[in-house]
Amino acid sequence: MTDSIQLVELQSITVSAETHSPTTAMQNLSAQVELEDVASPRSRLRLWMIVIALNAVLFISALDQTIVATTIPAITADLQSAAGYTWIGGAYLLASAVSGPIWTKTSDIWGRKPILLVSVLTFAAASLIAALSIDINMLIAARGLQGTAAGGLAQLVAISTSDIFSLRERALFFGLQGGVYAVAGSAGPLIGGALAQYVSWRWCFWINLPICGLAFILLLLLLDTHNPRTPLTVGLKAIDWHGTITMLAMSLLFLLGLNFGGSIFPWNSATVISLIVLGTAGIGVFLYVESAVARYPLMPLSVFKHVSNNMVVLLAVGHSMINTGVEFYLPLYFQSVKQKSPLMSGLLLLPLMVVAAVTDILTGIAIHKTGRYIDLLRTGAVLMTIGTGLYISLESDTPIAHIIGFEVVSGTGVALLYQAPMLAIHNFVKQPDVAAATASLGFLRTIASAVSIVVGGVLFQNGMNEQQMNLQTAGLDQTALHAFSGDHAAASFDAVALITDIAQLKVILSAYAWSIRNIFILYACIGGLTMIASLFVKQGHMSEVHVETKTGIAHMTPRDNKE
Repeated sequence: MTDSIQLVELQSITVSAETHSPTTAMQNLSAQVELEDVASPRSRLRLWMIVIALNAVLFISALDQTIVATTIPAITADLQSAAGYTWIGGAYLLASAVSGPIWTKTSDIWGRKPILLVSVLTFAAASLIAALSIDINMLIAARGLQGTAAGGLAQLVAISTSDIFSLRERALFFGLQGGVYAVAGSAGPLIGGALAQYVSWRWCFWINLPICGLAFILLLLLLDTHNPRTPLTVGLKAIDWHGTITMLAMSLLFLLGLNFGGSIFPWNSATVISLIVLGTAGIGVFLYVESAVARYPLMPLSVFKHVSNNMVVLLAVGHSMINTGVEFYLPLYFQSVKQKSPLMSGLLLLPLMVVAAVTDILTGIAIHKTGRYIDLLRTGAVLMTIGTGLYISLESDTPIAHIIGFEVVSGTGVALLYQAPMLAIHNFVKQPDVAAATASLGFLRTIASAVSIVVGGVLFQNGMNEQQMNLQTAGLDQTALHAFSGDHAAASFDAVALITDIAQLKVILSAYAWSIRNIFILYACIGGLTMIASLFVKQGHMSEVHVETKTGIAHMTPRDNKE
């Protein structure tokens, strides 16, 4: 806390020194902070056009995470292949998860603008390939390339916002970005389903092209973040290749293990166990590389030297696990227990999404006005835990109106924690490390989301296996018992409609509800940990003075820097 307050004071002095007398004061401070220039004033119109362009590319990157969810049947029918269809979504998410830190570090070397423009072009090219795909393998490859670009878009939008606005101002625009992300995520399945039904699934990708084109032109003409003009060969030498290769290997092994487990291979298979163990072991190798080998670390460990930052990471990881878990398993409840269609299940999730989007925007406004994030952060942890705990009461006969009320509570809590952790960690890192802190937090959030889905799935499978005795006692035959066993229950809820015996139907619905409730018990416990972590997060000074971030090798923090 003390170090960070001193840093803020030093930055203020730096601004003063640059504005009035760039002599002795600046020379004394240069050993402690990176040199920063007072931001040149931008017109309001220019700023808002930049904001619109940034939010446009964020929107399409978030939209493409979920837009294919309701188009899989149309895609597999058109391409006449269902082999590997799960990778249409999985390739995007996997590539997005591992690419973020790499895009971020390259933007530190060559500047935000050129790297952001490359990521927009890459996303557009991948969308074009996806729209023109002639077989399932071509589409999966295009989705992987899309995800790689999306990892850059998600991180670089947040980092560019940090470069353009002061810490106090960026709260407002982070809130807006959170609202855009929530709307895109919830609208994706609806838009995808409508396009697949009334036009063609290929339009899920065609629509990206005009948005990318407009955003590219606006960013090319208007985005004026610092351009270090780093020579290509010099920049390539500065990349943390050891850390990059280790991080990619570690992440891919671990995430592939999670993706293969229970779907392609059994959880106890040698393939899954080996992938997860090797991926986990890679963490130690990666930490060693970042702490002892890399000159300019991909993920500087100095970001985590403050207790407050570590608590922010713990809170953000818990938040991502709960947020992803609720969005993933609440629709399972609607479709299995309430026997709703996929489209209706998506509509029933809208209250959660709408409340989250509105709350996120209002949170940004509140932090911008007051300069305080800690109160909202702690309130969010409490409401998120309470809301998640309310889902534990879900039964087969719980009224929909009650569930919507639960969504309002949990959605409010979740939304309060979208952007506050980012601002909290920005407060306690040096300005040159803001990009790395943003990417590190985003990377850990993504890994947490993947773990959440897998752990929730294991709890659900175990729960349905434990219910086998009750299902057998109710008189279900072996075919039905097999369909509603742990390994098959998540894909067999359509078979519930085939059960005509009322007593048996009640037992099946209760089994589903009980198994899903176990997942929410875990999430409620994680929520309790986030509440504890929030007590150790510190409130820092939300500076209203904007200093322009300088990129390039000369302004990067080397590993052996003793600051």
